[in-house]
Amino acid sequence: MTSNPFLWQRHREIGPDPAGFAVIGVGRFGRAVIEELVAASADVLAIDLDQRAIDDLRLIAPAIEARVVDCTDEEALRAAGVFDMGTVVVAMREPIEASVTATLISKDAQGSKVKWLIARATSDLHQKMLLRVGADRVVFPSKMQGQRLGLELVRPNLLERLRLDDRNSIEEIVVPQAFVGQTLRELNLRKTYRVSVLAAGPNNDLTVNPPASRLLGAGELLVVMGSSEALAQLPGR
Repeated sequence: MTSNPFLWQRHREIGPDPAGFAVIGVGRFGRAVIEELVAASADVLAIDLDQRAIDDLRLIAPAIEARVVDCTDEEALRAAGVFDMGTVVVAMREPIEASVTATLISKDAQGSKVKWLIARATSDLHQKMLLRVGADRVVFPSKMQGQRLGLELVRPNLLERLRLDDRNSIEEIVVPQAFVGQTLRELNLRKTYRVSVLAAGPNNDLTVNPPASRLLGAGELLVVMGSSEALAQLPGR
C-alpha cells in the first residue's frame, strides 16, 4: 500500500495524446472502451468482422464510424483508416492469432501513424506474443478494465480514480501544464471547475487540505473531488 491516503493503486502506462482512436473488436470489452471514448467526444473508429456486432454497436452509438473489416487483412485495415489513428486498441478475445496479427500489422504497416497500441490478452503466453510483435501495453479482460482504459485514453493526466457514487468521484491527476506556477487561490478550482482540492504536492509527499497559497509545480499531483462532468472539464490533454 502506498502512502497516498486516498488511492492505493497507480497506473501511469498512458500513451501520447493521439489524433484519434481505433478499436478492433467490439465485444463487451471493446464496447466498454468505446463508450468512454464516445462520452468524451473522441474521434473513434470501430472495427469488427461480425456484422451483428457492428449493428449492435450502432444501436448504442449511432453516430460512431463502425466498419466490418477483417483485422488480419492489411489492405482492408488501411482502407478502413486504422493506420491513420494515433492509438489502436486490439480488444478482441479470440482467435489469438488474429489479435497478434492485427497488432503486428497496425504497428509495422508501411505509412502507419499508430504511435500507441494497447492489446487485450487472455493468457500469459498471449501477453508475451503481443509484446513481442509490438504492443506498447497489454491488458487482461473485464468490462470494468475496458471502462478504465477508455477513461485513461481520453484523460492522459489521470493516475487513479475512486468512485464515490454514480455521480461523484475522487481523482488523482498530474498537475496540468496550465496550472503550473499558479497558486490554488489564483486557480480557484471550486469556482472555475466546481471541484474541491483534497491534497496536492510531490508524489509520496502530498499535503492534505493544502493552503490556498500552495504553488503548484510541474510533475506534482493533485487529488480532487467532484462530479464526473466537472472533473472531465479539467485541462490535461
